[in-house]
Amino acid sequence: MRNNALSYTALTLAIIGAVNWGLVGFFNFNLVSFIFGSMTWITRIVYALVGICGLYLLTFYGRSEAETEK
Repeated sequence: MRNNALSYTALTLAIIGAVNWGLVGFFNFNLVSFIFGSMTWITRIVYALVGICGLYLLTFYGRSEAETEK
């Protein structure tokens, strides 16, 4: 992991998104909408950041595979 701060931030936001989806799936409770309101601009920013972090974390597959080949 070359950029630890970016990686840990992305991982933290992805975990927050995963917990939120778990709450939606199990209890029909959206924590992000509860905290920031239903589809306000800040809620959309949180969702966008979680999505971007998820896409960034896809690169871990390539990096972990390259590290095991060394």
